[in-house]
Amino acid sequence: MDRTVPARTLLEPIPAHRTAGIEVVRAADAAAEVAVRTPPELANVIGSLHSSGLVALIDATGLAAIIAAAGDDGGMEGVVPLGRSASVEFLAPARGRLLASCRLTDAARDAPRPLWTREADRVRLSTDVEVADASGAPVCRGSFEWSVRRR
Repeated sequence: MDRTVPARTLLEPIPAHRTAGIEVVRAADAAAEVAVRTPPELANVIGSLHSSGLVALIDATGLAAIIAAAGDDGGMEGVVPLGRSASVEFLAPARGRLLASCRLTDAARDAPRPLWTREADRVRLSTDVEVADASGAPVCRGSFEWSVRRR
């Protein structure tokens, strides 16, 4: 099921995502692609995207994949995803347009089902994200451990 529009609606207005220029390209079937152009305001000392921008991109991509697994439009109503921990591995300078991708594992896809069906009010899951530059070369990878709850 294509959840790109709901993912854009939920993620792009977040102030940190607006600052970074986050753009949800695709969110469907428990997978997501999210892009960012390296904004000058978030450049580091060598002119590539600062680690904080990369973390925002990895965060948004994992969340877009979770939204893509939610099913109908009401699935995310009242849902609050909070990062419990994160890790990032820097592979190369992150310059220009970057594309991040995440496909939930079977376990991560299944974990929130009790939340969507309202059988549970809190679940935990992990997301893994790969970030590549415009040539397709990997620039970093990261993961988030999430605690997702319904208000």
